[in-house]
Amino acid sequence: MAYWIASVSVRALFQNPGTPQNVCRVFGRPKRFYSNSGAPFVNILVEARGEKNNVGYIQLNRKNNHNAISPDLSKELYRALVDFENDEQIGAVVYTGGEKIFTVGADIPAMKGYGHLDMVKRDFSEYWNKIHTFRKPIVAAVNGYCVGGGTETIMMCDVVYAGEKAQFGQPEIKIGIIPGAGGSQRLPKAIGKSKAMEAILTANLISAQQAMDWGLISKVFPVDQVIPEAIKLAERIAAKPRVAAMMAKQAVKLAYEVPLSQGVQIERTFSVTLAATKDFKEGMAAFLEKREAVFTD
Repeated sequence: MAYWIASVSVRALFQNPGTPQNVCRVFGRPKRFYSNSGAPFVNILVEARGEKNNVGYIQLNRKNNHNAISPDLSKELYRALVDFENDEQIGAVVYTGGEKIFTVGADIPAMKGYGHLDMVKRDFSEYWNKIHTFRKPIVAAVNGYCVGGGTETIMMCDVVYAGEKAQFGQPEIKIGIIPGAGGSQRLPKAIGKSKAMEAILTANLISAQQAMDWGLISKVFPVDQVIPEAIKLAERIAAKPRVAAMMAKQAVKLAYEVPLSQGVQIERTFSVTLAATKDFKEGMAAFLEKREAVFTD
């Protein structure tokens, strides 16, 4: 099946997200690449990055709309994640937006005429939720405003790096609604009930420094270093045993969803399972022989 490589001038409508199994990889200088579904990405930029092209890169690209999360963008994000999940050469993904605006969240102008039934019928949370269910590690790289659905999506990621001017928040109450993609559930787990209540009830923004101090993000960098640092981290993660990385991610996520005793039991099951892999044997041998491990699983 033919692959599509297109210039930045391409403006095609996205239809039928599908679940493509292969991607087109361009080595050397990072280039946008498209899946074999035949439809180019319009609302996001998708590339393979890193020295070994083993880091997936997704950048929101609706600059004229402040990277608002539209239905089409949501579908494309889902499709790109499916591509990366099925690509055995990709070990981790970086998810980012613009330098001044990561995203303003949901596309409010597009929702202006929606009634209750429209909101029920047009539930695109299944596409956003792919970030949460994505099996490989995802690193968010945030600059500028990251509010509403933006804050909700980065809380689904595994590690969050931010620029010193980044701001986070759940301002939905300003338009008479509440977070609709997990904000009211994940924010208290990330920063505590009292701080989450204040942020959601007042729509106050959270600075990058506050976000780091409160545990919402991992590190703060100068604006121009956020994406390079996120890619470096993703490269380090991608160099680790893939199955172990996926199981480690799942085990940590379960800490927020199951009782401690159950989580410890699942962790033990994962650990014993990994002991049967070739990568575990290689890791042990490399440690004893004082050399770098070469992982293959």
